[in-house]
Amino acid sequence: MSNAGNDEIITLGHGGGGRLMHELITEELLVASDTMSADELEDAALIAGGRLAMSTDSFVVQPLFFPGGDIGTLAVNGTVNDLAMRGATARWLSVGMIIEEGLPLSDLRRIVASIRDACAVDGVHVVTGDTKVVNHGAADRIFINTTGVGEVFADPAPGATRAQAGDAVVVSGTVGDHGVAILAAREELGLMGELHSDCASLLSMVSDMWHATGDGLHCLRDATRGGLAAALNEIAMSSGAAIEIEEQAVPVRREVHGACELLGLSPLEIANEGKLVAIVSADHADEALAAMRAHPLGGDAAIIGTVGEAPAGRVSARTPLGTTRLVDLPAGELLPRIC
Repeated sequence: MSNAGNDEIITLGHGGGGRLMHELITEELLVASDTMSADELEDAALIAGGRLAMSTDSFVVQPLFFPGGDIGTLAVNGTVNDLAMRGATARWLSVGMIIEEGLPLSDLRRIVASIRDACAVDGVHVVTGDTKVVNHGAADRIFINTTGVGEVFADPAPGATRAQAGDAVVVSGTVGDHGVAILAAREELGLMGELHSDCASLLSMVSDMWHATGDGLHCLRDATRGGLAAALNEIAMSSGAAIEIEEQAVPVRREVHGACELLGLSPLEIANEGKLVAIVSADHADEALAAMRAHPLGGDAAIIGTVGEAPAGRVSARTPLGTTRLVDLPAGELLPRIC
């Protein structure tokens, strides 16, 4: 936390998916739980003896409507994807809304329609919810929380502690699309090329991967806040393993690469909402890659690296010059209000 006189305060950086957020969770928030561990932070919890998975997420994206989706699409897909990362099919969803006085009813109707349409893709049912309206200025138009419960189909379930030396690192497509699209829409940057969020459900892709690889599918992470860099660091820390990627092997759209160069950002640290990284046993890597590429969302999937034993918890990237650099957790909030 930052210092203001003798007081410590929360900053936007604590919500960015990087080092500050990791410290906030492990040092301040986990004390509320008698079951969660700093060494096993997952996208969703396994409950009911491992038969079910549960996840919750809140969405504060600005702008509410962006190329490729809106806050309603994002709220459903974000929770569906978190459940899918544990090998679970989302079945039931709660939707909580905090609505600011003055929100046009037409915007609310559009968001609700997006929630309904996104649920229909995977047969998810909204079964409960809550609505609060706050004074004008007490929120930013609308915030949404979704909690999902799903049925686990993967046995054993993918988990952040399961990465092993020799495993392959596979990414499902181009990185940075969502974050750059949001930034361009928010700031009206007028960047060259088509910039669209990758917001989408990854459930059917995960199902295809599981059927192709079975228990060779060790770990899954959707690379949201903090991007690919944060996802890989979380896996490395939880598994006590080292991960090395080939920088040139990471797929990045030309438009996103150009925008990142212009703005001084790294595509590895930019949020995604329709991409995952998989840690797969070496003898199943080709099957996982083929399953991804056969899926409509996985045409740009690529094997980008390997898992090693040491130094434990470290992620590095081999550059085009043949040197190796550290890929750390992002230091703070690069792009606030991204999801």
